[in-house]
Amino acid sequence: MAFKINDKCVNCGTCEPDCPVGAISEQGNVRVIDAGACISCGTCAAECPAEAIVEE
Repeated sequence: MAFKINDKCVNCGTCEPDCPVGAISEQGNVRVIDAGACISCGTCAAECPAEAIVEE
């Protein structure tokens, strides 16, 4: 099951460098996760200070 970034995202960028498969990118003023590339490791969710990353 992939993770998703919700509207709590403050675009701090903390999650992006921690993703082992590079599934996170910036679009507009928020970060998004490519569900097809996400390996559901949960690293991004653990690092997110805004608790904006949830499992779908």
